[in-house]
Amino acid sequence: MTKGMLTPDEIRAAVADGSIDTVLVVFPDLQGRLMGKRVVGEYFVDEVLPPGGALEACNYLLALDVDMTPLPGYHYANWEQGYGDFRMLPDLTTLRRIPWIERTALVMCDLVDEETGEPVEVSPRRILKRQIERAAAKGFMVNIGAELEFFLFRDSYEEAAAKGYADLVPHSNVIEDYHILQTTRDEYLIREIRNSMNDAGIVVEFSKGEAGKGQHEINLRYADALTMADRHAIYKNGAKEIAALAGRSITFMAKYSMEEVGSSCHLHSSVWTADGTQSLMWDADAPDHMSDTMRGWLGGIIATGTEFAWLFAPTVNSYKRYQPESWAPTALAWGRDNRTCGYRLVGHGPAFRMESRVPGADVNPYLAYAATIAAGLHGIEQGIDPGAAFSGNAYADESLARVPHTLVDAIAALEGSEAARAAFGDEVHHHLVNTARQEWNSFNRVVTDWERRRNFEQI
Repeated sequence: MTKGMLTPDEIRAAVADGSIDTVLVVFPDLQGRLMGKRVVGEYFVDEVLPPGGALEACNYLLALDVDMTPLPGYHYANWEQGYGDFRMLPDLTTLRRIPWIERTALVMCDLVDEETGEPVEVSPRRILKRQIERAAAKGFMVNIGAELEFFLFRDSYEEAAAKGYADLVPHSNVIEDYHILQTTRDEYLIREIRNSMNDAGIVVEFSKGEAGKGQHEINLRYADALTMADRHAIYKNGAKEIAALAGRSITFMAKYSMEEVGSSCHLHSSVWTADGTQSLMWDADAPDHMSDTMRGWLGGIIATGTEFAWLFAPTVNSYKRYQPESWAPTALAWGRDNRTCGYRLVGHGPAFRMESRVPGADVNPYLAYAATIAAGLHGIEQGIDPGAAFSGNAYADESLARVPHTLVDAIAALEGSEAARAAFGDEVHHHLVNTARQEWNSFNRVVTDWERRRNFEQI
């Protein structure tokens, strides 16, 4: 068993000897955040852990924005229906210690209807599991790796809020991409995050400085899509908690400042046999070493790049990241180890994989991974060929298809996408489109500092 993970017998023993007194019983919301309850250890062991054990939570948690405001337009949960409960069923394969919080464990949950016991199809973890099931029906297992970037600040979260999140002090005053001297100065915190994640069963490969002042990347080892999504969500939550405990703040915003590079979530995917023993991506004798499976997978991801864009760029801020020559892609094109393209082929043999550079660090991993699988399966089913590799500077080639410029463009593409409707079903498709639309509506109810600065006196 992976270090940090717990079996049911181990959690019972840990509660009995007092080394664990609290269990976080959680699930991901539409933003990919962890929602749930802190459960006293004895109650968890007696009432939640046994077969059939569960907790309840309000279904409005799947119809909220980032400010926890209930949003209109959802079929699943609304004021007319009274915002009832769903049940949270622990997935005991995810039970783990959380070493940065004293005597605490965590378990991820699946959500089911309070009355029928049927899965809540619009819950993000279920959306991903449905795509995993579709892949499995074709004899595929999908592995995912995610490279998450973030900015580290000397300000605490409380100090940042008091300053209106303006004039924050980056932890470095130099760009620290691969920079050992500067990252040593940050190591007291980055080391704590790396080691704590490993101790929580979230396997870390390495960390490095990134291309911004105070920017870092901590790479998690690849895993099957559901395991990786859970690790991704727990890592983002935990990294913020560890920073807060140290009196620092970090942000996974896609673009926290137009003077800085954005923060990406480079998403690596590969298709394997159902038992996970053999990659289906590499063909030593084929052009570019791409098997038919790889060609279809990549072809589908490129072909749906516009339609599925919102699942990789879910906020108004997400689209500020797509700037020419900023390391964030603007072109829906693929290249062999070409970082100017939206999609890059990397690795050899069993490590051969597709890297999407389109997602920002603000993604909901469950939705982004689900979209990746849905798009790849679409390409395999339809026999979509990705065409020839692009060579040169994809930022400069005006003939290439582009990532949507704004959230508005992405909403229209997702709403009209037959591929998304077919992959996710009408209910989930509606839920996703409404979530995207409500993000835009929320933005339009706000007057920004930019508008006041530009127009207060001059208009």
